[in-house]
Amino acid sequence: MNTESKSRYKTTNWSEYNQALRQRGAFTIWFDPQMQWSATPTGKKGRQPTYTDIAIQFALTIRNLFQLALRQTQGFIQSLFQMAHLDWNVPDFSTLSRRADKLQPLLHKSAKNPQEDLHILVDSTGIKVTGDGE
Repeated sequence: MNTESKSRYKTTNWSEYNQALRQRGAFTIWFDPQMQWSATPTGKKGRQPTYTDIAIQFALTIRNLFQLALRQTQGFIQSLFQMAHLDWNVPDFSTLSRRADKLQPLLHKSAKNPQEDLHILVDSTGIKVTGDGE
């Protein structure tokens, strides 16, 4: 039986160590205030979509990233908009549920790496999920 123990290292620079722990897995969301969040009328019969596919896809990505229920996702996005001083309406949980069948989140659970920074860019061209340094 191998009785070797793991090497232990003494931390000598606590301020750098603490800063590294605080930055680990940083999460940044960039919103373009000019982005079209609300959908334009399609001219087809029936109820017109309220939100663009980008808005729904963003909500589904946030839901998948944090493993939230749909109602929790709605509240989380509302608080993000409040912090960003954006006066955008948030898709309700029933809208997210109905449109989730047609759209897939950009970030899958298997793609998450807690050791790397994550940046989500939301602008008029769509949503882009990047890691640190991309």
